[in-house]
Amino acid sequence: MAYSDFSLKDLKVQFGLENRVERLFSEIEPVAISAGLKEDLELASQLPVRSEKAKSELIVMPILLELMKRNKKFFTIYSGDRLNADKTKGLSGECDFILAKDTGTFDINTPIITLVEAKKNDVEIGIPQCAAQMLGARIYNHEYGNAIDKIYGCVTTADDWVFMKLEGNTIFIDNRKYYLGQVEELMGVLQSIIDFYAKK
Repeated sequence: MAYSDFSLKDLKVQFGLENRVERLFSEIEPVAISAGLKEDLELASQLPVRSEKAKSELIVMPILLELMKRNKKFFTIYSGDRLNADKTKGLSGECDFILAKDTGTFDINTPIITLVEAKKNDVEIGIPQCAAQMLGARIYNHEYGNAIDKIYGCVTTADDWVFMKLEGNTIFIDNRKYYLGQVEELMGVLQSIIDFYAKK
């Protein structure tokens, strides 16, 4: 079993995780994007960006890099790396993106955000996988002595973005989608998550 094999029911039965749908971010301050990111996204809109790989390279990664630059390399981006938290329970496998709080290490250190690229252009399909990866990130952190109990996640088609939060025994799924067409607001959500960890 791997992260992508879990359903929300599996997570409830095996780990006691409930799930709730609610608004996660009530007040978001939009963040102006740089001229460089604006140019990158405009160029991507002129290309046949259909595959997950293309969306990852031309849209998702530039947004994450912009976020990293804004925060003076507060976090590291891992793309396509494996997060092996507990193989015996199926909490292992490759992750599309992991944002880890500590920088300067070769291996993953202190994961705080997991990001899943939605299959079949449907964010709902990716929600259980993202939830399993968030649980894996929390277990991974505790194993290495990093007491981070709140983990964020996101499922995206590159155009649509749904955010999630694992806190206690509950997976919170945002009842609002954010859109690439409103990238300043999307960046505001991402920045608010980084701000939360920066205060820890």
